[in-house]
Amino acid sequence: MAINAQYQTGSFTRTAATLSAQSMVEIKFSAADLGEAVAVSPQISLSSCEVSSGRVNYGGRLIATLVYADGEGKLCRVQKGAEFSHYIDDEALAPAQRAECILTCAKCQLKRDGSSYVVAVVADAKITVTDSAQRSYLSAIDGAICRTESGRLYSAVSFSGESEVDDDFDCVAQDVLVPSAKALVLDCNVKAGVVEIGGEIYLSLLAIRDGSPVNLDRIIPFKCEIPCDEALLSQRGYCRAEVKSVNVNCRVNEDKGKCDVDFNAVLGFNGHFYDEEEISFVADAFCKDCELQLDSATEQTLVDTDIKVYSERVNNLCASKAKLDYTCAFLAATLPAAEYSRTAEGIEGSVTATLIYEQGGEIRSTEINMPFEVRLSGLSSDNGRIEVAVCGVSLRQRAEGECEGEAVLKITVADGESKTISYMTDARETGAKAVSDCAISVYIPEKGDGLWETAKRLSESPEYIRVTNPELTFPLTGKERILIYRPKA
Repeated sequence: MAINAQYQTGSFTRTAATLSAQSMVEIKFSAADLGEAVAVSPQISLSSCEVSSGRVNYGGRLIATLVYADGEGKLCRVQKGAEFSHYIDDEALAPAQRAECILTCAKCQLKRDGSSYVVAVVADAKITVTDSAQRSYLSAIDGAICRTESGRLYSAVSFSGESEVDDDFDCVAQDVLVPSAKALVLDCNVKAGVVEIGGEIYLSLLAIRDGSPVNLDRIIPFKCEIPCDEALLSQRGYCRAEVKSVNVNCRVNEDKGKCDVDFNAVLGFNGHFYDEEEISFVADAFCKDCELQLDSATEQTLVDTDIKVYSERVNNLCASKAKLDYTCAFLAATLPAAEYSRTAEGIEGSVTATLIYEQGGEIRSTEINMPFEVRLSGLSSDNGRIEVAVCGVSLRQRAEGECEGEAVLKITVADGESKTISYMTDARETGAKAVSDCAISVYIPEKGDGLWETAKRLSESPEYIRVTNPELTFPLTGKERILIYRPKA
């Protein structure tokens, strides 16, 4: 008897490629009155990312703010921007695909070039390319004995957009030199037609108070809605926020000795959620009369279930590039950031910042690094996507030559549940099955065999095994003896 396979087909979104690359971007500051550099703040934002045949092209914008001391020791700032573009080649790329790019500053170096300064930044790009594909699975096989199961198939739906965040506040300062900001998404919910995103911006301001540099920190909450036509049902989603631009306008109130600060940031959002489809599929099959060749496929999806938020205070001794002693008066620890990697129980890395201090009547600066290790409890997946922001850094000298630091880390983990499904994609006959002509056979099973494994080895339906051997209890112990009767034709 020939078999007749029945199929179900559908389209879904899959990850076609995961790419990464780094490029060098340089900005040169040339001016006759540039004094000793004190701090530099690079800000990278993505401007475009397109896929062509065999190549993905991406571009961005770098804005660098340089703080320096003039001839009178007064801190001044100068800002400059540059556009850049880069590409990655891969044979799997095609114009119909969609690319999502995460662009970050991996390293920043300030070097002297004669009377000028050069800011060299390593732009790190991580790109995920998705496309639409067809999946096909066996729903039934006529002429064969099948084991069917029910399960869920998942298809990723991507969304992106931009939103502005405004805030106004007072700060005890006469001027703001450099703002730096990091945005974290603390909540992401999909509703009908929109994706609701909530989070916080961690703002660090290098300001001037009474003629000396100070660092001011502020947390700015935000709530945004991104339109999404594919959003239908209420569910959790994953989203990442990027600070594309920051503008800070200050108005000095001389009577109160304060600054009225108007803050505006443009945030870019990229994220995804999953459409679910409940299916009934063939998980295994065999035929009494012929041998079957079965092809299978396995899909594994990390479905976002929750965003866990941690707030951790860390402290440790710091490493610095300059020699610090009691002749150094610490003024401000500014431009904080975190470098980190995943460990078995959490994350480890270092907090970086620029320390501005006074020594011998001159304003100087050095980069400090404070190592940390944080345990994250309650995670259900090792594949959660982690984001870390630094909420302020304080430094002091407990002993001469030793710099001790303390910082608060805000950590978000997009936790998820791994979903795996295996199904048959095709079935073919490969030849006739050898048939025993004995009137009776005795089968000795293996320990742990279930009803389906036993039926498949004996080329009989599970129902027939149950009827002819009602005393069996599954799974088997391996000590049973199963009798198979073959009536004379």
